[in-house]
Amino acid sequence: MRTLILSATLAAFSATSLAQTATPAQPATPAMPAPATPMMNTPMTPIKMGSAMMNGKIPASGTVDVNGAKVYFKSVGSGKPMMLIHGYPLSGELFKDNRAALARAGFQVITVDLPGFGRSVAPSNEASIENYARTMLGTMDALGLKTATVGGMSMGGMTLLQMYKMAPARFNALVFIDTTADPAGPAEAAGWRGNAQQAQEKGVASLAPGLLPRMLTGVSRMKMPAQVAFLSGIVEQVSLNGAVGGGNALAARPDANSILPTIKVPTLLVFGVEDNVTPVELAMKMQKGVAGSKLVLIPGAGHAATYEKASAMNAAILNFARTLK
Repeated sequence: MRTLILSATLAAFSATSLAQTATPAQPATPAMPAPATPMMNTPMTPIKMGSAMMNGKIPASGTVDVNGAKVYFKSVGSGKPMMLIHGYPLSGELFKDNRAALARAGFQVITVDLPGFGRSVAPSNEASIENYARTMLGTMDALGLKTATVGGMSMGGMTLLQMYKMAPARFNALVFIDTTADPAGPAEAAGWRGNAQQAQEKGVASLAPGLLPRMLTGVSRMKMPAQVAFLSGIVEQVSLNGAVGGGNALAARPDANSILPTIKVPTLLVFGVEDNVTPVELAMKMQKGVAGSKLVLIPGAGHAATYEKASAMNAAILNFARTLK
């Protein structure tokens, strides 16, 4: 197992090993606690394989009805499928600067909005990581994806772990981005429930000022106001059902560490060195748990490394992809 650190100025199709270790960032202070919302555990309704396809192809964008939710997707390129799942409280637009580079390398890149986020619609404000996983597997069915390389950022990575647990044969490779297999401890859980409560009391847009310092580094927030505005805009588009359900789902997420040693497909982990939500200690713990996995650390990047340092993220994924059969 190797740990690489990417330079923030890497071109989109190259990566360089710079060091073996990195200084971890400190976790952010969680928000105040709020009462938990019951987690939904809805049985999966069978989805006809390829039901969303048009003339045998995945359309450039559209929605599929899965597990009681209306799920929006966007597809770019052609070739081997790569599905990307965003974190909280974001949308598939988190990957807007990753799509084209990955598509040029021969992937059909499909980004999805989890229920209640972006253009997707959630049936209620009840959610769980396990239910997100069932919904994403159903989305794969609707898009005709029998197997795919799948990546997940933060809550998307937690969802991906449960997807693999439920259906390991569906995956060609896994990409975990700024995420963790650990359950939320009491303080962290209180913070996520606090976000859900704040969204209910003050509106979803009120979450952005408190969350942006956890997504982007201080340097980026000072020097890249367009990044702040873009991510703030994504947060403000989240529905109340999404903000409440996602916050409570993060608070009640299952311990997924037992899944790590069961992973038998090529696995990449990519983390921002300055991520203070899922710091590098968690990255190294995940790497140890997945035999043969590769860890790449991106300097100058926080929790939203895939957007903040998109070129370095693209380089890491593409270098990993070249090793796949």
